[in-house]
Amino acid sequence: MTQLTESEHNTQMEDMLRFDEQMPCIGIFWYDPEEHSLFGVHKKEITPQIVEDAAEKGIPFINYPKLHRQIWAKEYFKAQAQHTETKFKGDYTQVPRGRVAWNIDKFIVLVGHWAEPILDELTELIEQEFSLPYFEFIYDEHWDLGHGWSGDMPK
Repeated sequence: MTQLTESEHNTQMEDMLRFDEQMPCIGIFWYDPEEHSLFGVHKKEITPQIVEDAAEKGIPFINYPKLHRQIWAKEYFKAQAQHTETKFKGDYTQVPRGRVAWNIDKFIVLVGHWAEPILDELTELIEQEFSLPYFEFIYDEHWDLGHGWSGDMPK
């Protein structure tokens, strides 16, 4: 792993401070291919102080604490109790999903190969929703459709 120079670090911190409305965020999301939109977004702002504190503690990776399966189950049961229609039904791994995290010196977006044909569209949606000045897509089998920690979700 390469270490940032002080100048590079300061430049990144200044970039993050330029946001008026919302600081850059980490979090999770699902993508609705029919509506070409994100849904089920859960996020948390990341400030330069959070990044600096993590770096001082030797923590290179800052992640959103909740899992897709937890959010999916909560939303499913909430809709059941309220007798409302929901996108949160079936197996959460069968819907395109991803995670935004901070890794050492950049934001990363963890996705499956489902994202490859829609990278331009997805980039714009993620930049807007998570207020990201820059990020890198990371592909991993875990995020491919049908992969994850599923198996006991309500159908």
